[in-house]
Amino acid sequence: MEEKTVHAGSRIVVGVDGSPESVLALKWAQTLAHALDATITAVTAWHMETVFGSYIVPDWDPDEGARQILKDAVQEAFGGNPPEGFSGVCIRGTPAKVLMEHSKSAQMLIVGSRGHGGFAGMLLGSVSSACAEHAGCPVLVVHGERDAWKVPATVGVGHEDGHDPVGNS
Repeated sequence: MEEKTVHAGSRIVVGVDGSPESVLALKWAQTLAHALDATITAVTAWHMETVFGSYIVPDWDPDEGARQILKDAVQEAFGGNPPEGFSGVCIRGTPAKVLMEHSKSAQMLIVGSRGHGGFAGMLLGSVSSACAEHAGCPVLVVHGERDAWKVPATVGVGHEDGHDPVGNS
């Protein structure tokens, strides 16, 4: 079996908020990381709005909540066994801003089309829209509502039967 070497600095950043789309984004990242010889960095950002007169739950730790969201998403996406070179970070800040900052040193950014904060009728959430417009690398926006759509098992691998799905002979 051929051993792959992950290139230094070659990484895919994935925005994770615990939504089904962000779990699917992690699965896409696993497939693409293999094809691109890249590592995966999952980023969960949290932000507390300061509102006058708001009630704060005394035992609530937003950073711990973000770590649990990331842990649960990794469990769901990879069965608790993330790919080699995987890392996850939880950062305080607005999700779009945090992801765009991480995109500056990434080969690709993958986000879900809508997170937990999206309105049901929106096709593209505010975070994914901002990332698609302002990220420092190519952005893949994953739509999760199509049950028939599956993450490809491999990317960039020829067809054993010689069939070309594009029609080029």
